Amino acid sequence: MKKRIRLNRKIKIVLILLGLILITFVTIQLFAMKGQRNIETYPYTVNKKYGTFEIRRYEATLFTSVKTSSKKYKDASSKGFSILAGYIFGNNDRNEKISMTSPVSMSLEDSMTMMFMVPKKFKKETLPQPNQSQIEFNEEPAKTVAAINFDGWANDAKIEKYKQKLKSALDAEGITYTNRFYFLGYNPPYEVFNRKNEVIVELQSKTIEQIK
Repeated sequence: MKKRIRLNRKIKIVLILLGLILITFVTIQLFAMKGQRNIETYPYTVNKKYGTFEIRRYEATLFTSVKTSSKKYKDASSKGFSILAGYIFGNNDRNEKISMTSPVSMSLEDSMTMMFMVPKKFKKETLPQPNQSQIEFNEEPAKTVAAINFDGWANDAKIEKYKQKLKSALDAEGITYTNRFYFLGYNPPYEVFNRKNEVIVELQSKTIEQIK
């Protein structure tokens, strides 16, 4: 009888703990989704939509960036995010916090460069100076790109898959593009649902004129 009582108590404790974990998880996800709705994003307009991709025009925008030595997504994103997040969370000469923006951008090259968009209220001259020398401020010019999206968690295989899918779709439409590909990630690491990712590529000038 005593063993049964002890067992029932243990089961109740486990159920309570599981309930608390579930409530915490749901709270975090709701907080993440609410935060995404209020976050400042990289501004663009859609020029034309195709079956699996679309053509966009991005505005000239200021970014903070850090170049990593790795070409592996997991390593480069972890290191780059840590350095840039440290900067915007106050690791700068004014100990000033800067709002997070979306998406996080990574150049798809042999050595990846991670970039955070700078909120519009700042100019290059008014930004606090980083304490880490690897961080640079880059003015990205206005550009026209093709973009393809995918959901879930990003990894090297998925990014490469959608990069090749985008290239095939552009080739089929006769749209010429450069070798400047980027990965865009829209969600914080702790957000599980509604994850959004994109691969984009800058288009060649002659194609841009045709699309206009």
